[in-house]
Amino acid sequence: MPKMKTHSGLSKRLKRTGSGKLKRPHAFAYHKAVGKRPKRKRRLAGTTLVSRTDVRRIKQLISGI
Repeated sequence: MPKMKTHSGLSKRLKRTGSGKLKRPHAFAYHKAVGKRPKRKRRLAGTTLVSRTDVRRIKQLISGI
């Protein structure tokens, strides 16, 4: 059986923290941003951690990180 390939699209969107957790950008931040209030855009700026329920599945996809 061949080796699993890294999901390159996903690996470009994630970073590891010093403690090994996964950081991701917020969703819904840029598309149609004109209609979003400034408070909402500020809240969506920056990064957040990947949900604990998704970590195992994502680590399988990005074993190359």
